[in-house]
Amino acid sequence: MRTAAGLTRTRVAAAIGVTPETVRKWETGVTDPSGEHRAAYGRLLDGLAARYPAPAPPAPESAAPGAAAPAVSESSPARAARESHRRHQQRRTTTTAEATRGELRERIAARVSTELERAGGDTDAAAAALIKKAIPDVMELFAATRRTARYEHTSYPSLPQIFERPAKGEANLIWEARPSWRHPGLRRSPDGPLTVTALDVNAAYLSALKTHLPIGRLEHTTGGGHDRRRAGVHLIDPPAWHHPTAPNPLGDREETGPVWVTEPTLRLLLQLAGPKHRLIETPRIHESWTSGATEALLDGLRQTLAEARTDAIATGDDVTLTYLKAMYSRFVSTIGDSSANREMMRPDWTHIIRSQAFANLWRRAHKAAAASLTVVSIVGTDELHVAGDWRTVWTEGTGLSEMKVKTTPRTGEPVTYTMTEVA
Repeated sequence: MRTAAGLTRTRVAAAIGVTPETVRKWETGVTDPSGEHRAAYGRLLDGLAARYPAPAPPAPESAAPGAAAPAVSESSPARAARESHRRHQQRRTTTTAEATRGELRERIAARVSTELERAGGDTDAAAAALIKKAIPDVMELFAATRRTARYEHTSYPSLPQIFERPAKGEANLIWEARPSWRHPGLRRSPDGPLTVTALDVNAAYLSALKTHLPIGRLEHTTGGGHDRRRAGVHLIDPPAWHHPTAPNPLGDREETGPVWVTEPTLRLLLQLAGPKHRLIETPRIHESWTSGATEALLDGLRQTLAEARTDAIATGDDVTLTYLKAMYSRFVSTIGDSSANREMMRPDWTHIIRSQAFANLWRRAHKAAAASLTVVSIVGTDELHVAGDWRTVWTEGTGLSEMKVKTTPRTGEPVTYTMTEVA
């Protein structure tokens, strides 16, 4: 069952709080689990058994009347040779990228296991130690995923002044289009007819790693249209938004005049101006700083962390989940300009990834409205409040494409409330 789930002994050991050698002894019958380890191992096996039931034995073939006697069963050496050939074919179909991600997941699991052993099984202490190592560890993972890449990215390009850190109290020149918004026609009411549920987007920044990023040094252009083969930032005239009961895709911006927006924001605006939606006028682009781009630059890292996250959720491994969250969130926050991360300085990437998270949230709000749900508010990168049966739109769960109900930190109760229309 463990191998069917793609889990290693190291991964199982980290989830239960023992060593991989202990798991090997359990699996081979040398020793038996006991105490709290037995209970944890039992829960893991029960979960795997539900997901990977034993296959039913093949029904014996009935011989036709007058048929010859069944052939002699295949010899053990022949079976071994055939099984070896099958495994070899499976290995050949495994891509280099998949093999790399598997090795990196093993590395993640081994580091969690090591910290648990150092902490004597204290999960809080192990998690705290892993968080301290999250930045160098995630940069190491990123470098490993790029070893087979067809091109090199630039880690320290010269950038225009618009990316310089603003003085204290001044706004950043790059607008990330944070879509914080509340429905203007609704107010809270203890007995209102609308029941509102607060939903959480799972691992919003992890999903946002899949975005069009500039590979090299940004180059300046003026006027003209948008080249989808490039990515960067663009100075545009913000298009008017004439839909007060829906959030503006540019976010809550009070300033007027041209604004520097990132690639995900511009692509979203162009999509909404297109023939499928026609919600806005096509934004006018005054100038751009762009480079040749790809959407796959961080995809190896994203997939590695996402697969490790799925494994951790399946085994109830909160230590690994905490470690993974620290890695992808700190990757985004420190690759711009941080003394905590000297391996890269790409503030353009930081702005773009954050904007992608905001654009993803806006698209979820738009999807909810298209399904006749009432969008009440959107907050930050991962919070969406809606009224209506949201489970007809998304599956409830912890997957990256799923949604879960937000809960209060103190009681764990679902966040729901009622609203009514403003008179």
